[in-house]
Amino acid sequence: MTAAATFNLGDLSNQVDNVLRFEKGKERDDKSRPQTVVSEDHLGAPPAFCNKLDCPEFKVVGHGTGYDIREYKASRWVSTTSIGIDYETSQHDDFMRLFNYISGKNEKKQKIAMTAPVINRIVPGQGPACANNFTMSFFIAPKEGQPPSPSDDKVFLSRLPVFRAYVRSFTGFANKDKFLSEALELTDTLRNGSISYVEEYFYTAGYDSPFKLFNRHNEIWFIAK
Repeated sequence: MTAAATFNLGDLSNQVDNVLRFEKGKERDDKSRPQTVVSEDHLGAPPAFCNKLDCPEFKVVGHGTGYDIREYKASRWVSTTSIGIDYETSQHDDFMRLFNYISGKNEKKQKIAMTAPVINRIVPGQGPACANNFTMSFFIAPKEGQPPSPSDDKVFLSRLPVFRAYVRSFTGFANKDKFLSEALELTDTLRNGSISYVEEYFYTAGYDSPFKLFNRHNEIWFIAK
């Protein structure tokens, strides 16, 4: 299968290509593609892929070919937004802002436990040279109570309401190319099934530190309409 080359807001496959700057016409190697992982419910103890960290609660309400349908409870997050073309630079800068917040760079100088996953909402630009909007977020566990206000004006507290998502899970180290290929797989599956989803943005989700070498868990989320 060959990856799409351009990405308009009405065509999610092409949007992902612009965001991640995947090489035009690059051939997918099906033999090296990571095996899809089926997730488990989380209405109590976190699933194993949360690595014993607090995770947002969800239940699996259905399955499709290579994806789960999850329903998430309302949740709180700390977030930061950047605008740019380069995915990897945005990831590094956004992560460090949020890590500094949970490490005490907040109005109470309070340390907050790391959670999972690190999610990134991507709103693609409308052309290869157009800026993309990235919003990275760390989950704030309910046990933390009222989180302190950020002292960095680029960091803000946010909430997600109850929502359903089509979730494709995969293993291995998740770079921009892997996120692209898995997103394209899920997009094709949903379209072939005439399933409606939000096309203006999508989420990536990572659960592991860079030092974990095996049994890594990553996800692509498309929000159900």
